[in-house]
Amino acid sequence: MVAVILSLGLLVLDHRYHHLQQLRNALAFLTYPLHYLADLPFTASRWLGETTSDRDVLLEQNRELRNQNLRLRGELQKYESLQAENLRLRDLVDSSFKVGDRVLVAELSSVDLDPYKQQVVINKGAASGAYEGQPVLDAHAVMGQVIGVTPFSSTVLLITDISHALPVQVLRSGLRTIAVGTGRIDALALPYLPTNSDIAEGDLLVTSGLGGKFPPGYPVATVTRVDRSPDAPFSSVVAEPRAHLDRSREVLLVWTVPNQLPMLPGAAGAETPDAGADAPTPAADESLGADRPEPAT
Repeated sequence: MVAVILSLGLLVLDHRYHHLQQLRNALAFLTYPLHYLADLPFTASRWLGETTSDRDVLLEQNRELRNQNLRLRGELQKYESLQAENLRLRDLVDSSFKVGDRVLVAELSSVDLDPYKQQVVINKGAASGAYEGQPVLDAHAVMGQVIGVTPFSSTVLLITDISHALPVQVLRSGLRTIAVGTGRIDALALPYLPTNSDIAEGDLLVTSGLGGKFPPGYPVATVTRVDRSPDAPFSSVVAEPRAHLDRSREVLLVWTVPNQLPMLPGAAGAETPDAGADAPTPAADESLGADRPEPAT
């Protein structure tokens, strides 16, 4: 009875006045070795398992973490565009979220050494569902699109290739134009902008979604130079790609509409795209890698 009364008294004092907090801290310090010894077998076994892990297991875990990080960074690319579109009350990016872009991680296997071509080869092909015209991203921005597919590899035309044109939009003002490759890995040209266009150095260019090839809202480049001449009908605008075209090792293949989801060759229900029904824009028609309308299936 005395013990019960003392216990209740201590409970009330501790709850109302917190007089036993220091005593509790001292007891916790004294009992820490006991907790450590009780947890030691589990801690030692975990440390031993990590120390003796097979090298292949560690490499596989590292590869999975890198792929997961790449996917997350690819998804984060839309946030800047989404914020600006919401401020202007436009649904361009919202439509992209409704679609639910699907991605597949691939790795570069070789680079075209021809100085007049900006192309790379990746280790995913038709067996993985890749198709010609498919958008390709890295962890930072748009890299290019697939122009050739084999069963186990694909050729990607980079956005800086002289034969590539990409419909883009100025994120700040909503101005739409076309970004054309210059053959230089660090420069894109915007040749069709009048001298009074609302564009300035530092503006972010994102995909406009026109043509149906690239999903809207992905970063493309940052404007680095704007030259306006009163005697010229168009401004001279140069932008620097945000993708690490000369350094990225892993890339993302993007599916943007349901009928583009990967299907194994010969699988039931697989469809083969027919010729495109819509005519491309004049600027895109002159470029092999231009962002043309999606072929009808």
